[in-house]
Amino acid sequence: MAGTEDRFAVGTALPAASFPITRKDLVRYAGASGDFNDIHWNGRFALEVGLPDVIAHGMCTMAVAGRVVTDWAGDPGAVEEYYVRFSKPVVVPDDGVGALIEVTGKVVKELDERRVQVDLTVLSAGQKVLGKASAVVRRS
Repeated sequence: MAGTEDRFAVGTALPAASFPITRKDLVRYAGASGDFNDIHWNGRFALEVGLPDVIAHGMCTMAVAGRVVTDWAGDPGAVEEYYVRFSKPVVVPDDGVGALIEVTGKVVKELDERRVQVDLTVLSAGQKVLGKASAVVRRS
């Protein structure tokens, strides 16, 4: 079990991941979540309300970033808490390529013998889009 314990050691980096997000993904997310706010699909409307373009749903960004933690933990049920602050929007241009969400993470604190705190850094276009992204993970 030494390998398992090392995986949860303070300072351990989680495998980094990048997730492309296209307008097609936003339509799928809107259908699944029921959030059809125009800022997530209508470029003209997004510009009218002062946004640079259509933006991804914040909860979609949060979910995508959370995959790094659940994949690393090996069991989505091991994630006991997950917290983020939405700091910048993920702008998704209508160019067929979309946006890229880049996620890195690290074990930063041992909370008790069974749980650790993992902090995430979540970027898109070089900007931090989620602030204070953190999860509490139960050791398996």
